[in-house]
Amino acid sequence: MSIRNFLKPKSAPTPVFDNANMKQAYRYWRIRVFYSMYIGYTLFYFTRKSFTFAMPGMIGDLGFDKSELGVLGTVLALSYAVSKFLSGMLSDKSSLRYFMSLGLILTGVFNLFFGLSSSIVLFSVCLCFNGLFQGWGAPPCAKLLTYWYSKTERGRWWGFWNTSHNIGGALIPVLCAIAIQMFGWRYAMYLPGVMAILGGLFIMNRLRDKPKELGLPSIEKFHNDYDDENDKGDEEKDLSLKEILVEHILKNKFMWVLAFSFFFVYIIREAVFTWVQIYLMESKGYALLAAGSCVSWFEIGGIFGSLVAGWMSDTLFKGKRVPVNIIFCVGIIFSLIALWMAPSASLFLVSSIIFLIGFLIFGPQMLIGMAAAEIAHKEAAGTATGFVGFFAYLGAATAGYPVAKVTEGFGWLGFFIFVGACAVISILLLFPLWSKRTQPQLEQPG
Repeated sequence: MSIRNFLKPKSAPTPVFDNANMKQAYRYWRIRVFYSMYIGYTLFYFTRKSFTFAMPGMIGDLGFDKSELGVLGTVLALSYAVSKFLSGMLSDKSSLRYFMSLGLILTGVFNLFFGLSSSIVLFSVCLCFNGLFQGWGAPPCAKLLTYWYSKTERGRWWGFWNTSHNIGGALIPVLCAIAIQMFGWRYAMYLPGVMAILGGLFIMNRLRDKPKELGLPSIEKFHNDYDDENDKGDEEKDLSLKEILVEHILKNKFMWVLAFSFFFVYIIREAVFTWVQIYLMESKGYALLAAGSCVSWFEIGGIFGSLVAGWMSDTLFKGKRVPVNIIFCVGIIFSLIALWMAPSASLFLVSSIIFLIGFLIFGPQMLIGMAAAEIAHKEAAGTATGFVGFFAYLGAATAGYPVAKVTEGFGWLGFFIFVGACAVISILLLFPLWSKRTQPQLEQPG
């Protein structure tokens, strides 16, 4: 069997559930699909971020400087950016079950190879392939969330799923710090790699694709919850790859605005996540474990931020995602100022501010990607999230080597000014879309 046939979506069976059993079947499969992709994406985060928290050990063991490590971070981010776009299109024509599980297994394999390497060239090769297969995680999840959860509930479910980033991000710095102290930095790569391989096999067994492949109706039909009356006969329409890319992505002006704003949001997210641990060690005088523990609060804050942002956009703003993004970005500016001014002796205060930054950054991080999936056709959700994700990880790449050079040239004050400016630009880009509905392509001119 070829890899193409292996990844090809399965044909839909004849519906087998009567009305009495359909509700029970839907409840069972929604829970099973959700916990499968939640666990899977948490482990994707383990293999993506383990390098970040192995960096202090690599500096001590191999003598690398910030610029060299920044190059490696940029390689990972650029390969992931390309993969987000390409794998988004591929996922729209693949079995999500096998696509996601194989990607997770292969990222684990390249984590192991990274731990066995010692040169910049080999590190770059391993991170490049790691990034390419990292892109096999988010687009399938975006599609599964649109397949299994309808419009009026999707913000809350998407917000809940988005906390998988934070669970992974909160656990990995502590896990890596313990591994480094006990065995050395290489084990900070080995352990997440093995966990990812085992996790990939697990979700291959548990995950399934769209409801109709299990003999169930679409979620819109089951909940009678359509984005628009015209969608009632359109939710299962099979689009060509050209239609997906050209009509629903490239010609959609709202998609481009979301993509550019995502670029600057991800500079903030990755710059804080990547460099704040080293900032705390160099400027605040924190030990490795104390600094890693502080950074863990960034992800814990993100858990609450994702949940609150999803709830606010569903309820307070009636499905409008942009106002929440703007409010959170304004808060980011003030929280960055607070982190810069916080006294180093107050570990509790520093941790609290990092918690707040995480709370605020994961609102836009979640809702911009969600808005992209919603303004595209359901069958184009993978490509839509991959497209804006491509721009997001160009931003993440900027948070590697370019931000390292800014920090080396202008100090940590330059770092904070640069990151704060990104928040300002994000606000300016998104503000004209404040009053736009979740599905702006459905609005009539006039």
